[in-house]
Amino acid sequence: MKTYDWIVVGGGITGATLAYELAKTGFSVLLLEQYKTPQNATCYSYGGLAYWSGTTPLTRQLCEEAIARYHILSQELDADIQFRELDLLLTISVHDDLEATGASYNHFAIPPRLLSVQEACELEPLLNREAISGALTVKHGHIHPEKTIIAYIQAFERAGGETQITQVLQILKDGVKTTTATFHSANVVICAGGLSRQLLKSVGISIKLYFTHAEIIETPPIDVRLRTLVMPANLQRFQLEAQSTQVDKLWDEPGKELVPPILDAGAIQFQDGSLRLGQISRAIADPHAKINSEASEKWLRKSIGQVLPALENLPGTWYHCLVAFSSNRLPLIGAIPEFKGVHIFSGFSNPLVIVPPLAQRFAKFASGKEDEIITALLN
Repeated sequence: MKTYDWIVVGGGITGATLAYELAKTGFSVLLLEQYKTPQNATCYSYGGLAYWSGTTPLTRQLCEEAIARYHILSQELDADIQFRELDLLLTISVHDDLEATGASYNHFAIPPRLLSVQEACELEPLLNREAISGALTVKHGHIHPEKTIIAYIQAFERAGGETQITQVLQILKDGVKTTTATFHSANVVICAGGLSRQLLKSVGISIKLYFTHAEIIETPPIDVRLRTLVMPANLQRFQLEAQSTQVDKLWDEPGKELVPPILDAGAIQFQDGSLRLGQISRAIADPHAKINSEASEKWLRKSIGQVLPALENLPGTWYHCLVAFSSNRLPLIGAIPEFKGVHIFSGFSNPLVIVPPLAQRFAKFASGKEDEIITALLN
């Protein structure tokens, strides 16, 4: 039986990127993903790249590295990931204080510019001017998330990596047991997003990694044209994450809803004309919790319609996935002391931006090179 240097569990942007970087560094790597057609958070994301959002020396450096990385990534991976820059429009509700909301963004590396209602509607004609008191805008990177995952996995396999579609059932001291076989390795790294906590808990490892149930609507290609990426300036999701993680042990009560659900009404149109509209976030301590899709879709459509009326009744399909996060918005990275050879690489609050540079750094660190950022993040 072959023994790998690394087994990477999870084929979203985190696992695919890390597997590629480890293989490129010279390790023998096996990537395990349970779905042939991935159903992870990356595949249902907006694909936005918030380069501008660094707030500390560490996050600003990672954002700068990400900008440089994405400008060459299509060429390196030999695939079109549909990288572009577009205008991000952060809408400010008529119920929110315009100046205070604008000031709340002043600590970012590139503070967004405050717009009047008229300026916001000129930038995005589909906006409902009656629903906003103004908006913020900043240049924002954008990729096609599924195409990026596929590009990373194909490049990983060209670098000698192997991929298996199988579900991990148990983490072992020398590998993992799956539904199809037992695979052996010197190291296992968990990149399973919202399933990571449950997977580690099954072998007695408790980590402060959490997840929301996120819901969106995806439309087929349409003729309506959305010029910008629209999101609310006052995102409720971060408040939900902070409130739901105050008592860690509550996350071990199956099915418990820790805080009421929230809805952040936003939209993005991809280059093929399809749209993603969302999102609802629910903090339910069960990755397999059942969601009332009919009620959720109705809530989503009504909220989107208040901001972007032309999008409310478009044909589309409701989707649900898990989104992992930590208690302090910094990722969980590093070896797990209780289980030799097992590592965690998850809980990213801005994954599409900071995963590529961090995966590069992690792979070099794993090969024995010093890295001040990985050392600072080690858990």
